[in-house]
Amino acid sequence: MLAPTLASPESAGMSKAALERIDAHLKNRYIDASRLPGTQLLVYRRGKVVHRTVQGLADVERKVPVKEDTIYRIYSMTKPLTSVAFMMLFEEGRVALDEPVHKYIPEWKNQGVFVAGTVPAFLTRPPARPMLIVDLLRHTSGLTYGLQQRTNVDAAYRQLKIAEVLTHGTLDTMIENLAKIPLEFSPGEAWNYSASTDVIGYLVGKISGKPFEQFLKERILDPLGMSDTGFHVPAEKAHRFAACYSADPPGKMTLQDDPTKSSFLSPPSLVSGGGGLCSTAGDYLTFCRALLNGGELGGVRLIGPKTLKLMTSNHLPGGVDLPALSRSMFSEASYNGVGFGLGFSVTMDPARTLIPGSAGEFAWGGAASTAFWIDPAEELITIFMTQLRPSSAYPVRRELRTMVYSAISDSNL
Repeated sequence: MLAPTLASPESAGMSKAALERIDAHLKNRYIDASRLPGTQLLVYRRGKVVHRTVQGLADVERKVPVKEDTIYRIYSMTKPLTSVAFMMLFEEGRVALDEPVHKYIPEWKNQGVFVAGTVPAFLTRPPARPMLIVDLLRHTSGLTYGLQQRTNVDAAYRQLKIAEVLTHGTLDTMIENLAKIPLEFSPGEAWNYSASTDVIGYLVGKISGKPFEQFLKERILDPLGMSDTGFHVPAEKAHRFAACYSADPPGKMTLQDDPTKSSFLSPPSLVSGGGGLCSTAGDYLTFCRALLNGGELGGVRLIGPKTLKLMTSNHLPGGVDLPALSRSMFSEASYNGVGFGLGFSVTMDPARTLIPGSAGEFAWGGAASTAFWIDPAEELITIFMTQLRPSSAYPVRRELRTMVYSAISDSNL
């Protein structure tokens, strides 16, 4: 898909000086201070790219600068693509959101809820109701992530290496292993950031009758021209692949994943719909433009506008926000005033978030501090790329939101 050319910020109701302040902020506070290796920022408004900058290094050790076509590990920014892929099958009438998951994964039919114990001896109780498809999409399934490090169930995920970046096995073995571990809670009772979207990827493959990665490529990536997005970085593009770092306070970084030796250089055995994709800022902008445009871009329709509206509405039981329901020790979203839809966080009440924004804005981020948000009310997309784990190391996302919204000079309010 042809990318839009750079336009003047003023032509889309934004301040050039205010946007340039963001670059200075990132350089002074993060890059020069060795908190981030390099950054890439894209701001799109009213059909135009109004700000597009790269700063710093993609590979500090080899002194490779960040470029427009740098390829990043987007980790959990994979989840929105996987969720949209699933909802394409939903639109075709091949699956319903209120169906029990055990209809498609029979070995999960008698999954219990944790009471006590450790692997492999757990004491469980029956759930109040079966896990539904919608529970997977909105993270109310009772599944978890080992990185939560909160319960014996989390520990079991770590022991069996479920939904980790360097996961062995396949989607089939992941499903088999999850059958051995109880749920954290009865489905629908709480929100917990989890491996649920990896299960959604498995279901895309099972329901469509083709491998999940093939479905994603044929139905989303190829039609939109997202040629730099995939579950591994091919050899001919490896020179564009960024290094990934871990944060070591105060203000230091350690190489966490060498781009010349990374596991992302080879096709994975387990294709993670929750966090397995690599992509570029330009490719991800293409996906976001399709969403901002009601599910269609350049004659390619992914999903209908009503389905997208369903996905970007708050689906937490009782209509509450995340603090009222969350048990997560970690999430890629802020909490107050924010709900969760079918694959995205959803801003419900901007005043409660204590940062600028709009009701109906939807967003997510990745483990290496990447982030995006889409604000339909302001016709705004922001994409931020870097490579530093964990994403909670610095408040850069909150700062970016404040500064990007502050650059709007002609609001759609």
